[in-house]
Amino acid sequence: MRLSIIAVGRLKAGPHAALVGYYAERLTFPLALREVEEKRPLPPAELVEREAALLLAAAPPGATMVALDMRGKALASEALAERMAGWQARGLRDLAFFIGGAEGLADSVRRKSALVLSLGPMTWPHLLVRGMLLEQLYRAQQIMAGHPYHRG
Repeated sequence: MRLSIIAVGRLKAGPHAALVGYYAERLTFPLALREVEEKRPLPPAELVEREAALLLAAAPPGATMVALDMRGKALASEALAERMAGWQARGLRDLAFFIGGAEGLADSVRRKSALVLSLGPMTWPHLLVRGMLLEQLYRAQQIMAGHPYHRG
């Protein structure tokens, strides 16, 4: 199963990029990190829709999509691992995770997603979410492998 993390905004060198790199290197799943960005100044509602189009266009064809959104479902690490293991067992080829920009994700992205996932009720900076998501994907990988990294 190949993983894609598709995010609005460019990650610059620094601690956020180091965190992303740290967990990206530890994943054994093939991983693509894609960034999309609308450079034109647009009104917020228009910007969210444009970012949605860019996110969806960057997903691999036929990918199962997961939208990260604070209104989504908060899963325990074990539950995320179970969901991923189920997708993998069914022969899922591509799994794409979407991270929106400062204005959030458009409803169209949430509706097209097999899972709308929340990292909890707190609001997180979208640049930090990349590292948090990658850590949870690494944790899910380790749970699926029966490795002791995950200790509840």
